Amino acid sequence: MDRLKNSLRGTGYDPDGLMPIADAAGVADLLHLCPMHRETPLSDAPQIASLAGVAAVHIKDERARMGLGSFKALGAVHAIARTAVAAVGRDAEALGSALAGQTFVAASAGNHGLSVAAGARIFGARAVIYLSQTVPEGFAKRLATYGAEVVRSGADYEQSMDAAMQAAQDNGWTLLSDSSWAGYTEMPLRVMEGYTQMAAEAVAQIDTPPTHILLQAGVGGLAAAVAAHARLAWGDAPQIIVVEPEAAPALIDSIRAGQIVTTEGPVSSMGRLDCKTPSMIALAGLSRDADEFVTISEDVAQSGVKTLAEHGFDTTPSGGAGLAALLTGLDLGPDARVLTFLSEGPEDG
Repeated sequence: MDRLKNSLRGTGYDPDGLMPIADAAGVADLLHLCPMHRETPLSDAPQIASLAGVAAVHIKDERARMGLGSFKALGAVHAIARTAVAAVGRDAEALGSALAGQTFVAASAGNHGLSVAAGARIFGARAVIYLSQTVPEGFAKRLATYGAEVVRSGADYEQSMDAAMQAAQDNGWTLLSDSSWAGYTEMPLRVMEGYTQMAAEAVAQIDTPPTHILLQAGVGGLAAAVAAHARLAWGDAPQIIVVEPEAAPALIDSIRAGQIVTTEGPVSSMGRLDCKTPSMIALAGLSRDADEFVTISEDVAQSGVKTLAEHGFDTTPSGGAGLAALLTGLDLGPDARVLTFLSEGPEDG
């Protein structure tokens, strides 16, 4: 486990750069335009707390989010809903075809693609999702059930992203990525804004503010959105710890360098976290808001998922990475009250 205290905390590596939207005001109103939108539960997990040697563990459970099985249901659906309302207002009859003739294209390791597909279907648009060869076929089949056109391209996520970007350029489609880079910020900013919904729900659901918040990260969108809202709600008190795979240490290496770094490594079993380049907006926010960055091994992730399943929290190595770090070597002390996020359900769920 590689651990790094964030020396940039409070200012960030780019204080004048674009930061995540912290305020969740208005997000729920847009999400309520989507029939499946419901609040997800916050569960107390005393047995997990006992195993981790802490006072309390609270798990925000995203496995049933909008029927799509992960937190990412919030992101692209929110961004597409905002686009639809901008086009036709809130006329219920008009919204169903508000984006007819428009195509959203995305690269995905699975869950983001489902959100794009669902949002496009709700508002009358078309969705084209590029998947690398490493994405399980089960995700491709689920995408098809939501009406998405699935295109296999590339050996990894980065190559599928390149293909999606090229398709957007060639066809005049709208690229809807959950990552951001110089010159591409508006849509991913709105995707991340959608993620603040689960943070706002957790703030309302928890009785006592946590001492620690554990956030797993790929490109960093979930972590940055939740961290930004947590700072807005609770200030500097909670210690925010970001967890990513050893095979994809894009955030921790970028924090060390004080700039965006592209990393290299083997394919990780934490597939939805296996991102080698961080989101520009997410990195800027986390460099300001996170206190510590850690990486975990494949073995730690697998062990953590097994333990979680034994206690009724079935998930994937990606969905349980923060909890896996807590269960295996992340000593927070006996008085710690920890807020964590179970970000997706099991792949066979």
